[in-house]
Amino acid sequence: MDESSPVYVEGMSACHQRAADSMVEGAVQNGGLYIKLGQGLCAFNHLLPAEYIRTLRILEDKALNRRYKEVDALFQEDFNTTPDKMFRKFDYEPVAAASLAQVHKAELHDGTPVAVKVQYIDLRDRFDGDIRTVEILLDIVKFMHPSFGFRWVLKDLKGTLAQELDFENEGRNSERCAEELKHFKFIVVPKVFWDYTSKRVLTAEFCEGCKINNVEEIRRQGLSLKDTADKLIRTFAEQIFYTGFIHADPHPGNVLVRRGPDKKAELVLLDHGLYEYLSKSDRIALCKLWRAIILRDDAGMESYSRDLGVKDYFLFCEMLLQRPINMRELGLGNILSREETAYMRDMATNHFDNIMRVLKALPRPMLLVFRNINTVRSINIALGAPVDRYFLMAKSAVRGWGKIQADDTRVLPSFRLFRWLWTSWENLKFECALRTEMMMMSLTRSLLQVLSFFGLITLDQEVYQYLK
Repeated sequence: MDESSPVYVEGMSACHQRAADSMVEGAVQNGGLYIKLGQGLCAFNHLLPAEYIRTLRILEDKALNRRYKEVDALFQEDFNTTPDKMFRKFDYEPVAAASLAQVHKAELHDGTPVAVKVQYIDLRDRFDGDIRTVEILLDIVKFMHPSFGFRWVLKDLKGTLAQELDFENEGRNSERCAEELKHFKFIVVPKVFWDYTSKRVLTAEFCEGCKINNVEEIRRQGLSLKDTADKLIRTFAEQIFYTGFIHADPHPGNVLVRRGPDKKAELVLLDHGLYEYLSKSDRIALCKLWRAIILRDDAGMESYSRDLGVKDYFLFCEMLLQRPINMRELGLGNILSREETAYMRDMATNHFDNIMRVLKALPRPMLLVFRNINTVRSINIALGAPVDRYFLMAKSAVRGWGKIQADDTRVLPSFRLFRWLWTSWENLKFECALRTEMMMMSLTRSLLQVLSFFGLITLDQEVYQYLK
């Protein structure tokens, strides 16, 4: 059958929809880890058919809904009281529900509105069993498809995932995040109320806002999609390239948008349970690598990839950006063309063994950094790619590299001004180099097209494709 025929397209769409519906049903029935896996798939909107992305999004904030008796039982165990007595008001109907917990709106006795995150009461008992079940499933898949060896990923991340079950740890993470990003006035991290918090209950300031991929609601608030995307990318680039304390689960349900005091977009960061720390040496290598990719510095790409333990540097760079890299052209489109999408799908299918080797060679924290980068990429696409994510992150990488150097306690105070000036100079050089190269390439393209138009030169097919 012709794959471009309406009958084939309609049949495949129906097949994808049935599969997506089954995945959501299985994730909701099993909860916990399975919902988190489904949430992760939503970030691959450049590879998976639209039916999967559209259907799996329900797992971001409307996954499960447990009965009020279960909530009462958990509060009795943790606080020796029920929520309707502990709070002035407590709404048993959750406003959101996801992989580990559901969120209820409540009021403290002084009238302060709060969000109460209540862990599913059986989650801790089931966690080890869920991990073991997924390990067995991965073993079965590997037996059928030997190259599909993902069990090591689950083994390495098991401890990190277990940290999410401790809501006191999540509260500490949120306070650290707020402190490290306080210079971004557009970032809001809800305040934690520790007297109403335990390892399974987290009470924090209630913040209104819409999901960051809700384009219609962002526009209804009179906010700019470009400003929203710019702030999102700069926020997480700051964590990746400078602070090293990285939110590893920034899916749209965990990033809300609201109108700030300056009438511009304000971002509310939620769910701080899953964090990863990237060492100073790895951050410096990543900063330099991202800059090298944007400037198409082949030697730099190879050198800084090796600093991160990777030999197949070109494949690694394409995995990092989640797009093909053309070394002859500086521009990087944020939305993949049909040909580029086909290239990435072919890479995932036919170079899977090489991808596995790259992932295994990386420092383990980089696995969740990949998750962060890909999730932010998918949100930028959902917003219509209003900003150049690659360029913004490269600028953040240059600044982050300089700030890391300036923060080095071994540097004498008298030299810190020099380091600041050096950072500013490096940032200026980067922008000038990038813009100069892009201008020269644009002039070269225009000149060749003019010469070809007047018949003064003949372009071969490869050059013609480049000019397109």
